[in-house]
Amino acid sequence: MRKRIAIINRDKCHPHECGNYLCAKLCPVNRTGVDCITPDKITTKAKIDEFLCTGCGICPKRCPFGAIEILNLPDTLNKFPLHRYGDNMFELYSLPAPLFGQVTGIVGRNGLGKSTAFKILSNHFKPNLGNWQNPPDFKEILAYFKGTETQKFLQKLNLNQIQVSYKPQQIDAIPKQFSGTARELLTKIDKQNQLTKIADQLQLTNFLDNEIKTISGGELQRIALAATALKEANLFLFDEPSSYLDIKQRVNMSKFIRNLTQPEIATIVVEHDLIILDYITDLVNIMYGHEGAFGIVSGVKNSREGINAYLEGYLKEENVRFRDHHIKFDKSNDPKKTMKFPLLTWKNLSKQLGNFHLSTSEGTLHKNEIVGILGENGIGKTSFIKLLAGLIKPDFGELDIQVKVAYKPQYLESNSDLLVSEFLQRTIERYEAQLIKPLDLEKLFTQKLSELSGGQLQRVSIAYCLSQDAQLFLLDEPSAYLDVEQRLLISKIIKNIAFERDLTIMVVDHDLMFLDYISDKLIVFTGAPAQNGLLRGPFKMEEGMNLFLQELDITLRRDITSHRPRINKPASVKDREQRAENKWYYS
Repeated sequence: MRKRIAIINRDKCHPHECGNYLCAKLCPVNRTGVDCITPDKITTKAKIDEFLCTGCGICPKRCPFGAIEILNLPDTLNKFPLHRYGDNMFELYSLPAPLFGQVTGIVGRNGLGKSTAFKILSNHFKPNLGNWQNPPDFKEILAYFKGTETQKFLQKLNLNQIQVSYKPQQIDAIPKQFSGTARELLTKIDKQNQLTKIADQLQLTNFLDNEIKTISGGELQRIALAATALKEANLFLFDEPSSYLDIKQRVNMSKFIRNLTQPEIATIVVEHDLIILDYITDLVNIMYGHEGAFGIVSGVKNSREGINAYLEGYLKEENVRFRDHHIKFDKSNDPKKTMKFPLLTWKNLSKQLGNFHLSTSEGTLHKNEIVGILGENGIGKTSFIKLLAGLIKPDFGELDIQVKVAYKPQYLESNSDLLVSEFLQRTIERYEAQLIKPLDLEKLFTQKLSELSGGQLQRVSIAYCLSQDAQLFLLDEPSAYLDVEQRLLISKIIKNIAFERDLTIMVVDHDLMFLDYISDKLIVFTGAPAQNGLLRGPFKMEEGMNLFLQELDITLRRDITSHRPRINKPASVKDREQRAENKWYYS
């Protein structure tokens, strides 16, 4: 068996710009006369023989474009991959097993093969067992899973006894594939006359007759959820169903997906919002490995134990440590944060934006604090941020801003051909240790901004914003497009920078765990989406969370092991106790 895997990013490999295969010239094995690194006959990119590679580390260090990774495979990995895309490309080693009558979650970093696993489970393609040149027949695939639940599942899938309905991650492709109204799209799918019922459950009625190309990301996500549920299926696959949804919609979506599951129906959900993942699932599979190189699926665990094991970075049953540190949610009270000095104030602000009206009471921001902002979509959070950033002006009221402001917008679009290294030049010079290295941005330096994925562009935008000379930083949805570990990393970076540089940071986000971890205070928006919004606060955390959770009609408790917040099951003993005590949130 191979001891290591070599990954070559073909988009970054430019052999004729590095001195005609610099990696091959430097390779110690090649210099003995043996062809370890050679040109690929089809692509002309470099190709590495993983059996001959000694793992010396010279080629990844010397490649000027950062196109090569050489990784040692785990000692416990003693089998061939389930699927590999080609020479020096990503490989997947296992699948989550659908369990009927249960909602199973998948948690893990991006780039570990979750979407690949979904495509195999949905019969988009058959796994090749690592032999991409001569794919195996179905008997060989079944032998790979002999004696497992996956073997039984694949047999049923091959016999068309499993009907799959799959909601993909990239919902923005829907308007490119379909023109017409949301109702027309869903009516084509609705074979059981369930559209009226599902439209009511997902609150689609107000925009069902809107053109698909005109509706928002959150509305498009709910249309995709409805389309998935309307299909006749006994296996539902949901890839990141909470994206673009506000917290209220995420809780409603969770209830909707749970209600789909029956004894003869299985559901699998990929989700990066840990509070929602915990709430929606019965069981969890952990995916681990190395981003863009290989992915492994753990055995199934109950949701609480699985998420805690993921945070700990250790799989006890498999005896595998996949992260060198634990993730904890203990909040520390920094003595530096005991003295508060006012930074800016607002009083009775009013702003009319089309048919929407935003208003505030009186509020104050203080130096060196992080303020989270909670509320539904379309209720004025981004409009308020833009008021503070000076992008729009209030119609009435007092807004006293005497400080420099840095702003990261909600929607990240860039058609620029500027290289990441050029865009972040100032950040690299001044904050390499605080931002560039923790956010792992060095490998993006040679890429253009227009080439970045959503998650990559998010990290670049956060680094750019936090490197500015300002006293007030406004971050609108910084967790969007990021996986669990990236969200937790961003939260630590925000906290560290606020403390070290004595800054004030305001964060709009829909991930409750993210805001719970970083916030000192909370601003809560109430009102009617797209009609009116009222800003309330800033409040102390417990007061603000109690107000917001009461509006959501959910209670949060702390996990006794990891101290992470968890939603109580409706009408559970803990839920009833907290409601009786009017403690919707435990800090």
